[in-house]
Amino acid sequence: MTMSLLIENGIVLTIDEEHRVLSRGYVLVEDGRISDVGDGIAPEKIPDVLRIDASGMVVMPGLIDTHAHAGHTLTKGLGNDSEAWMNTVGRIYAEAVDDEFWAAEAALSALERIKCGTTTAALLFGGGPDVMRTEAPEPALAHLTAIAEMGVREILAVGPNRPTSAHAYRTYTQSSHAETIVSPEAQLAVCSALIDSWPRDGNQRIAISLPVFSASELDNQSVYNLSCKTRDLARDKNALLIQDGHREGSIAANADRLDLFDDHSLLAHCIELTDRDIAALKRTGAKVAHNPSALMSVFGRCPATELMESGIVVSLGTDAAAPDRSFDMFRNMFQAHRYHARHFKDDSVLSPTQLLEMATMGGARALSMESEIGSLEPGKRADIILVNMRQPHLWPPVHPSQRLARFANGADIDTTIVDGRILMRGRKLVCHDEDAILDRAGRAFRLMMERAGLA
Repeated sequence: MTMSLLIENGIVLTIDEEHRVLSRGYVLVEDGRISDVGDGIAPEKIPDVLRIDASGMVVMPGLIDTHAHAGHTLTKGLGNDSEAWMNTVGRIYAEAVDDEFWAAEAALSALERIKCGTTTAALLFGGGPDVMRTEAPEPALAHLTAIAEMGVREILAVGPNRPTSAHAYRTYTQSSHAETIVSPEAQLAVCSALIDSWPRDGNQRIAISLPVFSASELDNQSVYNLSCKTRDLARDKNALLIQDGHREGSIAANADRLDLFDDHSLLAHCIELTDRDIAALKRTGAKVAHNPSALMSVFGRCPATELMESGIVVSLGTDAAAPDRSFDMFRNMFQAHRYHARHFKDDSVLSPTQLLEMATMGGARALSMESEIGSLEPGKRADIILVNMRQPHLWPPVHPSQRLARFANGADIDTTIVDGRILMRGRKLVCHDEDAILDRAGRAFRLMMERAGLA
C-alpha cells in the first residue's frame, strides 16, 4: 500500500474542466489516488500521512509525452545530420545492441523523464518504422522491466517493420552473436505474445505500432495484408494503435482503404494534412501527437491549432531523445507556441493554459487515459509534479500558467510523484542511485559503439 501524502501550501493548477488555480491549495493522496483537492488550510487530523510543504511551488499534474522512442537516449550525436544519424542508428539497433543495452537505456530514459517532470510517455520500441526490435520478446521485456523498476508510467508501442525488404538482427552471447532474418508476420506474433504476457493493470502498457504507408504503397498486396493484420491485432487486444510520420494524404488513404483508425488510434507528426486527412480524423476519432521540436516539423507544419478548433484531440510529444531534442516538455510547450505564432504572425495563438492542457489532459485523452490521469481531481491516479517557482527566471510571483509555459524548463522540477509514489524530491531520486544509472548506461554505450565499429 502506498503511503498517504498531503501536499500543502502550494499554487495548485488542477487542469480540470474549470481550470481552477488554487492560490494556497492542497492535494491529499491515499492509496495511490487523489482523494481531495482544496484551497486554504489543509485538514489537520489525517493519520499516517507524509506532509509535503509546497510553499513557493506550483503543484500540477505530471506531464504526458505522447511520442518518443526507446533507444534514442544512447544515440545522441552519432551523425553530422539527420540522414547520417538515421542510417547509423538503424544499423546500431539491428546489429550492435543486446538486452542489457535496452535495459540500461530504459533506466536512463526514465531518469531523464523523472527529472523533467514527465510521469507518462508513449514510446516506439526502436528507431522508427524500419528497425523495430520485435524479432523476439526479450528486448522489449528488458526495457519494460527496467521502466517498471524506475516507477514511471509508459505506453510501449511494438510492431512490425515494412514488408518490402528483409530485416536481419544480431543476438549476442558473451563470446559471439547469431544473425536472424525476421518477417513482419513473425514480429506480429511476438507482439501478440508480449501483450498477453505483460500485466495489463500496471503502470506499463503495450500498444501496437504500424509503419505509415502512402496510398501508392497500399497497392502492394503484402503491405495491405500486413496493415490489415496489424489493425485486427490491435483491436483484438484492445490496444492503442500508434503510427509515426503521417503526412500529405496518408491519413485519408489508410482510413479509406483499411478502416485503420478509431478513437484508440494515435498518429504522430501529421504535417501538411489535406482536407480529406482532417475529415478522416474527425470521422474516426483518431488523436494526434504534435511534435513541434521534431525534424518533421521542420519539413512541414502540423495544423495543431486548426485541428483543436475542429474538435480533434491534439497532444504534445517530444520525439525524444535524439538526434537533437530532449524529453523536456516545457521546451516543447515554448516551441509549440513560437511555431504556430510565427505561422499566424499572432502571439496570442496557443495561450499558456492551452499549452499546459496539451501537455497534461490532452496527452491523457490521446492515450485514452483521461479517466485515470491528466488532472488533479479526486479519484484519479496521483501523478503529480512540484515546480520550484522561487527562481530568477520564474519571478515575479504572478500568472503561474504563463510563467510555466513561457519560462520554465525541466530542471525546475523539484518533486515527481507517480501513482502516489515519490520518485524524486528536492531533485534527488528517492529509490535509485543516479550515478549508478549513468554508469550503467555508459557501459552499454561503449559496448554498443565497439560492436558497431564506432568506438
